[in-house]
Amino acid sequence: MMTIKPEQESWADAAGQAHPAHEETARIVSLVPSLTELVCDLGLADQLVGRTGFCIHPKGALRRVPKVGGTKDVNLERLRELAPTHVIVNIDENRRECAEEIARFVPHVIVTHPCTPEDNLDVYRLLGGIFGRQAEAAALASELRAALDEARRAGASLPREKVLYLIWREPWMTVARDTYIAATLAEVGWSTLPAVEGGETGAARYPAFDWNAPWLAGVERVLLSTEPYRFRAAHLAEVARLAARPAQAAAVEPARVEAVRVGHGEALLLVTVLAIFLGGIDPFGGHGKVVPVVLSVLATVKPQASWRSDRSTPAGRHI
Repeated sequence: MMTIKPEQESWADAAGQAHPAHEETARIVSLVPSLTELVCDLGLADQLVGRTGFCIHPKGALRRVPKVGGTKDVNLERLRELAPTHVIVNIDENRRECAEEIARFVPHVIVTHPCTPEDNLDVYRLLGGIFGRQAEAAALASELRAALDEARRAGASLPREKVLYLIWREPWMTVARDTYIAATLAEVGWSTLPAVEGGETGAARYPAFDWNAPWLAGVERVLLSTEPYRFRAAHLAEVARLAARPAQAAAVEPARVEAVRVGHGEALLLVTVLAIFLGGIDPFGGHGKVVPVVLSVLATVKPQASWRSDRSTPAGRHI
């Protein structure tokens, strides 16, 4: 595929760093699964020379691409051996000190940080501009806008609910309202509890809570994520007992997940409610009005603010 010579000379990333248009073949390493997929969707799979062990899609294109460790524990020596021209990172997914170390020997470290689903449009423009894939980026942007419109239409017909989104166990942790996850849920009219803002940094973005907290009385739906904590169906009974309300799981099939996937960057706009309602899965199972505990499949949402010096989830878990 021929690289289009850009009209714009440089693009600024989320850290404010300007990156010039790269008119020759690049050597790209992506340290975020969703960004790896975006690189491939932009037609740059043949320029991808490294990825994390969590970057597994698209399988065919990545089979030959070397791994450089995880999102948090990057093998810097292996990365150096690959001689990348560009390394793509994310503020919520990768550690700042690691990115700074990489910048010592890689010419361009591209920082991303979408905070809402619509922010992914900027990520498309950023990577499309740097690597001469503006047409592909524009096509993806059009798809995202259409999917967001569809999500909002679907949300308009759904009841407004207050949800508890669990990301960790022991201690139990959830999300503040100014996180990407909360913004994604808000696209379909769901608001997270507790009703707190976490700020740009710190553990308050992903607060720990006690099951005796008074605000839990207002929760109408509980969602269990599969990342960063690997919640499984076995946890449903435990959460139902702690929440003191009936629980029912809705397993979302991967094929249906693909059908409603609408974005890249920090995460795909894949709220469980979209997978359920747009994918045709009934979370209530015909058993009347209950407060279901839904096993979420937001495998690409990255709820850990580890770019900065704080560590927002226990043990720096990989996503």
